[in-house]
Formats: sequence, C-alpha cells, structure tokens
Amino acid sequence: MPKILIVDDEISQRDMLAGFLKKKKFEVLTASNGVDALEKYGSFFSPLAIIDMKMPEMGGPELLEKLRELNPFIQVIVLTAFGTVETAVNAMRAGAFGYLTKPVNLDELLVNLKKANEQNRLVVDNDILRRTRTELADMPELIGDSEPMMKIRSLISRVGPSDASVLITGPSGTGKGLVAEIIHQLSPRKDNSFVPLNCASLPETLLESELFGHEKGAFTGADKRRAGRFELADTGTIFLDEIGDMTAPMQAKLLRVLEDGTFEPLGSDKSKKVDVRLISATNRDIQKFIDEGKFRQDLYFRINTVNIEMPPLCDRGGDILLLAERFLSSSAKKMNKKIEGISEDAAAVMVAYHWPGNVRELQNVIERAVVLTIDDIIDVDVLPGLSGRESQSLAFKKISLSEMEKEHITAVLNSENWNMQKSSEILGIHRNTLRQKIKDYGIEK
Repeated sequence: MPKILIVDDEISQRDMLAGFLKKKKFEVLTASNGVDALEKYGSFFSPLAIIDMKMPEMGGPELLEKLRELNPFIQVIVLTAFGTVETAVNAMRAGAFGYLTKPVNLDELLVNLKKANEQNRLVVDNDILRRTRTELADMPELIGDSEPMMKIRSLISRVGPSDASVLITGPSGTGKGLVAEIIHQLSPRKDNSFVPLNCASLPETLLESELFGHEKGAFTGADKRRAGRFELADTGTIFLDEIGDMTAPMQAKLLRVLEDGTFEPLGSDKSKKVDVRLISATNRDIQKFIDEGKFRQDLYFRINTVNIEMPPLCDRGGDILLLAERFLSSSAKKMNKKIEGISEDAAAVMVAYHWPGNVRELQNVIERAVVLTIDDIIDVDVLPGLSGRESQSLAFKKISLSEMEKEHITAVLNSENWNMQKSSEILGIHRNTLRQKIKDYGIEK
C-alpha cells in the first residue's frame, strides 16, 4: 500500500485515521499543522495526503498549494466540517482530488483513497511517457521509420522508466548495445553508471573476476584488490552482452546476485550487496539452449521480464537509406570530406542487398566508401564487392554448401580487414569457431 500523509490539528481525529490506515497496511506519517507537515514531507514524499481545511498557523488551502509545489502529482483529500460546501469547492479548484465531511466515513475514505492512488499512478505514468517519447525523439542514434522500429521505440518508451530486467535478442549487428544504453538513459538510474561487459569475450575464470571483482592474492597476478562490474554498477545499470555464452557455474552465480543482490569477490569470504538493474543481450536461441540443458530456466525468467526482439536490417525496408545517410554524414564530417549524398545506382544496390551483418555491416560499408571516394557522391564503384555479392546471391551457383560458406567467410573477413572479433559477430559464431573454419578451408589473408 502507498504512503499517506495525514494533517489535522485534532489529535483524536488524526490518531483515529492513522490507526485505521495502518491496519490497512498504509505507511502513515502524521502532522499537527501545515508547518509541521511541510517540514516532514521532504523526506517522506507520499503520493497521497489527507488534510484538514481549518488549522492554526497554516490552513488547508495554503498547505495544499505548497504540497503541490513539492510534488505536482500528489493527490489530496480534504476534510471539511458539515455544510461547508463552498470551502470544498474551492479546494477542488485548487487541485484537491476530493473531499470528505466530518465525521469521516471510513469505508468511503478507503474508496476515495483507492481512486486517488490510481489517479496518482496515471498522471505519473503519463508524464513519464510524455517525457520519454520526447527524449526518444531527440535520440538520433535510434534511426528508422519502419514498422518494426516503431514497435521497438514504443516498447523502449514503456520499459525504460521502469526497473524491469530486459533481455534484448536478435542477430549480431542489429544495435542491441545501443538499445541497452537508451533504456538506461530513460531510467531513474540515468545519472548513475552504465557498465557493459561482453560475456563471450572472456574465459570463465576471468569472467568471474570481471563480474564480481577479486581481492589481493586471490590468484596469480592479483597484486591488488579490484572492483568487479557489479560493484561498479551499484545504483546504476549493468549490461551483459552475449549472456547466452555464459557457462553453467557462472549462470548459478549470476542468479544469486539477481535474487538477493549479494556476491563474494574472488578470494573473499565477505558478501557484498548491490542494487543494480540488469539489461542483457544475446544472438543465441535461448529457448533451444534451455531445452538442451545449456541455460538455466530460472535464470531465464529473471533476465527476461521484458524481451525486446531486434529485427534484422533486411526486414526494415526503407530504414536502410535513412541509416546510410546518417552514417555518411557522420563519417564525412569526421574525415573532413564534402560528400553530398548517395547515387541512385548505389542506393538501389544497398536496398537490394541482404545485409547479413545488419546495421554494423552497413556502417562499415559507408565508412569505407567515404574513405575510398574521390567524388562528391557515393557511387557503386566505392562499394567494393557489395553489388557483386548481391548479384551472385540472386543467381544460381553450382557450388557446394562448404564452398559457399568459404566464400562468405572470406568476404566478411576481407570486409572487416580480418578483424576476428567483428567478423565473428557478423557471422554469428564464436571467434574460436571462426579460427577453426579458416584453418579447415585454408583461407589466407
């Protein structure tokens, strides 16, 4: 039940209301007059208040006005003597939710408080939604007018201001990390730390130290104490990317932190307690992993209060050129080059291409084109291999699946200048798997 402030100079009336509402599980604060109420309210900040209209030092109307200055969303029920309708009407005009006449009918009071609490939640939610939509509109990184992106924006605007755990799923390169940052910026924790960690980039022993920290001497090379990501994210948000790659022992330790907020750094027998919001992401089929016994179902329920499924770029239609124009503008500015736009032929190639690397691949293609072009427009001649790869994908080729895989891996490696991390993310495989395929196929740099 919510907090409630009761202000009445009649001690018997005040104690009667307080005792009744405490039995109904309200958290109650009482004050004998308006001055007393304002001194106490700053640390209590309740969504509801019951105030008497006639009190010494500061009357109900003035107190109502000052409470609304402190909390514009507070819902106030005023108490009036029998027959003072004019006073009640004036209170309603001043912003009171409702009024009751003395002696107070307790059943009627409960009904009014329930409605007042619902009204408080409604106006707060509407204000949050209005502000988050405005903030989302001011975030140029979240580009796209396609139906999938409109749905993503709507979902982000609703989940951002909450404290719910969010699982962001979808192919590599679709912007899962960006969405995680935006959710943090829309949350009440936005002024505190946003701490990311890629779970697939570290072996289990190092991952545990990164997450929970370690004490001096905990293992060879631990020459001093180090705080982990959870400790650094206290009162803020931790973002665990590629959570589907986490081993079973680490899943168990993560579940404990999410259940009670406690953990022990490596080499310590003392628990630490933190308050963090978890946002996680994966390109894995978690449900399949659960069925295969590779991922804990109880952990899945903890991390997946809300799921945001990021669409592949090929499903976003007209967003391709919007993104390309934005990447072109930022890259040209960074490289101090004057480029007016993208030719019709180049645009047609981009729209037709299937973009297996999604938004990340598009960004890399545009950055490379800006580097290579000597004209004031991006044309197909500076989209190396893009149109060729597309025409090959549309035409029937009499080659084996292994040959096709070799060609695709080679193309991705070359497009990423043999950056193993980026290439493995685009291909949706682990770096060790990529290295093995390079060896098996005899792919040379």
